Amino acid sequence: MNEKPDNNSKGINKTYRELAPYMGLGIQLALTVAVMVFLGIWLDKKLETSPYLTIAGSFIGVFAGLYNFIKTVLKSDK
Repeated sequence: MNEKPDNNSKGINKTYRELAPYMGLGIQLALTVAVMVFLGIWLDKKLETSPYLTIAGSFIGVFAGLYNFIKTVLKSDK
């Protein structure tokens, strides 16, 4: 019942540990952009400035998401 894991499962575990920092980056990037776009839409409705804040929010979301993406990749690369 207490079998030791074979070398193959140890290799898979090592691979997952190495890939873990990268696995959520796509979702994090998409969520950052989506939150900023929806914030821009909400502010446009409140301030009646459509579509300027939606456009600004989308640009800010893309830049913030890419900044975080690149920062994480460079930090993990060291």
